Amino acid sequence: MASFNKVILAGNLTRDPDFRVTPNGQQVCKIGIAVSRRFTTQSGEQREETTFVDVDAWGKQAETISRYFSKGRPILVEGRLKLDQWQTPQGENRSKLGVTLESFTFMDSGGQGGGAAQQPGGQGTQYHAPPAAQPAAG
Repeated sequence: MASFNKVILAGNLTRDPDFRVTPNGQQVCKIGIAVSRRFTTQSGEQREETTFVDVDAWGKQAETISRYFSKGRPILVEGRLKLDQWQTPQGENRSKLGVTLESFTFMDSGGQGGGAAQQPGGQGTQYHAPPAAQPAAG
């Protein structure tokens, strides 16, 4: 049976990036993205639905995101779904779907410069992780 795990999201950061270095020296940046969808109900009412997604970036991409992004800034991310599972101190099992980032694109110039500017023609600057920069899927 074949399987395919690819996610493409465009939205705005819900908080400033949380950059850290793990005990074994790997850089990680955790961001939250709000992705909105506008639609019309059967009764003709305009509605908006927002989904909040947690994204983990690793390596050089983690450093770049922490340097050039902040709350409210738009971003396009490509990655894969990852299921995190844990047990609370009370013994309850919990789980949450998130995204492990594989590449991202700046969606605006952000007034930052230094790699944050858009390329001519309105295309964002895209960054891809080298294969060894991301931890193994798990």
